[in-house]
Amino acid sequence: CPLCPQVKAFVTQDIPLYHNLEMKHLPGADPELVLLSHRYEELERIPLSDMTREEINQLVQELGFYRKEAPDAPVPEEFQFAPARPLPTLLPTQAPTADSKTPPEHAKEEHPDL
Repeated sequence: CPLCPQVKAFVTQDIPLYHNLEMKHLPGADPELVLLSHRYEELERIPLSDMTREEINQLVQELGFYRKEAPDAPVPEEFQFAPARPLPTLLPTQAPTADSKTPPEHAKEEHPDL
């Protein structure tokens, strides 16, 4: 693959900086990012062969992976489980953000009989 050196540079130089991101080498397989749930169930596969190192770094950060300053740098507490997202069926609905103008959905349905 023409950009595989880009992927290799990401694997060797960038992956050690990301918290909760690890490399599994599968001989002969095309490089891809495999996203897993907290139960290690596969959620999505994203092919990396045609991406530059910069594009892969941007993608990983957009997915919510925390990038450390150095491989052995501490990870702030709020990023310990990054990029995990809250489970909507188990956790209460998040409060609206400061720029949100609409109330959360559950607020409208709390008293349907009123």
